[in-house]
Amino acid sequence: MTATLNRFLVPVLAIVLSACAASPDEERAERRLKRAAKANTELGVEYMKEGHLETAEGKLKKAIEQDPDSLRAHDAIAVLYGRVEENERAEKHFKKALSLNPDDSRTHNNYGLYLCQTGAYVRADEQFRQAASNPLYSGRLATLTNAGVCANKIPDVEKAEQYFREVLETAPDFTPALLNMVSMSYEQGKYMSARGYLQRYEGVARYNAESLWLGVRIEAALKDRNASGRYGLLLKNNFPDTAQAKSLQEWENERRNR
Repeated sequence: MTATLNRFLVPVLAIVLSACAASPDEERAERRLKRAAKANTELGVEYMKEGHLETAEGKLKKAIEQDPDSLRAHDAIAVLYGRVEENERAEKHFKKALSLNPDDSRTHNNYGLYLCQTGAYVRADEQFRQAASNPLYSGRLATLTNAGVCANKIPDVEKAEQYFREVLETAPDFTPALLNMVSMSYEQGKYMSARGYLQRYEGVARYNAESLWLGVRIEAALKDRNASGRYGLLLKNNFPDTAQAKSLQEWENERRNR
């Protein structure tokens, strides 16, 4: 009886598998949908970068409709919902993306940024650590810098510094970490250290409104009025409409009125 049963098992299994297999036409249709989903995801991300959030949402929703298992589409729409504080939707799509690939470093980083934005600093740190645990992840240095920025918001200055130093040990010229060390050193009253980090930053990057505003205050704290004035002039001439230029004007008014 067993031999008779075994003779029937394989044919029945073969019939079941044959019934479940997709036809060539179905496979082609599925591939077309996946390509369309990829294209809509890319469009959605571009629209989001440009600030066209409603259009971006439409493209990303379409991508998920075309390919419900598109990790990148779920990750992108989660970022979008986080930006507009649709927190329940953001959480849902981040979790869906990570259910599709629990080791996706980009999603862990983006989830960490979202959690930090909402004040969930401990959970954010867990996500950043998970993202950075992959030594092959191309965004690892940025993730560690994000972790440092988030730690500084707690504030946990020691942990923030550890993250920034870890980045700079690997890449001494990584400008986001350098600029954060300038800012942290200034805030702690370590003005010589802040000057040193700013000089390192200026050696590898073009100045911007934030670096110039830091330079103004660092050099003023070190009693170098000429250097402070040079930074101030560069800020006014090159970035007149920025928040930093406005802060500089207010700062100068206060000093004159003392």
